[in-house]
Amino acid sequence: MENALLIGLSRQMTLQHKMGVIANNMANVNTAGYKRDELLFEEHLMPVARMSDATPQDARLSFVLDPSMYRNFEQGGFVQTGNDLDVAISGDAWFVVQTPKGDRYTRNGEFKINADGQLTMASGDPVLGEGGPITFAQGETGIEIASDGTISTNLGQRGKLRLVHFADNDVLKKEGALMFSTDTAPQAAEDATVAQGIIENSNVQPVVELTRMIETVRAYTSISQILERTQQLRQDAIERLGGANGS
Repeated sequence: MENALLIGLSRQMTLQHKMGVIANNMANVNTAGYKRDELLFEEHLMPVARMSDATPQDARLSFVLDPSMYRNFEQGGFVQTGNDLDVAISGDAWFVVQTPKGDRYTRNGEFKINADGQLTMASGDPVLGEGGPITFAQGETGIEIASDGTISTNLGQRGKLRLVHFADNDVLKKEGALMFSTDTAPQAAEDATVAQGIIENSNVQPVVELTRMIETVRAYTSISQILERTQQLRQDAIERLGGANGS
């Protein structure tokens, strides 16, 4: 019975972790460029623990682990904003952002212009063009961003957004909700295009996440009931054995 309790608790721990991931997805359903997270579960066979009264093929104890996170990199839906500094990528590519920790990658195209005239993220980190940070002079107007990322104003071209591509997006590690990092060198994204006045929405599907949340709660409740019954059986067995010894 101890083994049943431990195995049930291992499953409850993974379900609790899964609920946290789902809740985070739901919280970012309206976050531009957000990519949905999922847990990967696997069976863990205990190398030492055994059930002494079981047949050899059934003797090993199997626990539940959630050793890694799977990130869904599917493109989210486009939302038209009309803001000249909102940009969405169509295709498998990333914007490059300069941070104190090095270059980071994002699909969030909600850009700003800071007090120094640099094109930045809301965090203040500069968005990189092919020649470095993109800077505007005071009083520039008529910002236009072409499909290839070229940025022009009433004073002419100001730079071209740097778009990069990875052969396998799984090399990217999430930092916060919107930034990704990797030690793998990116390649230039040849086939991707951008659209001005549009943002890429989160790829979270609220109905799907809500369904997963309900399933997780039901599974957790079911295991709790099983553990309660197992614990009750254990208690009953102890009481009966105690009564038999006492007589």
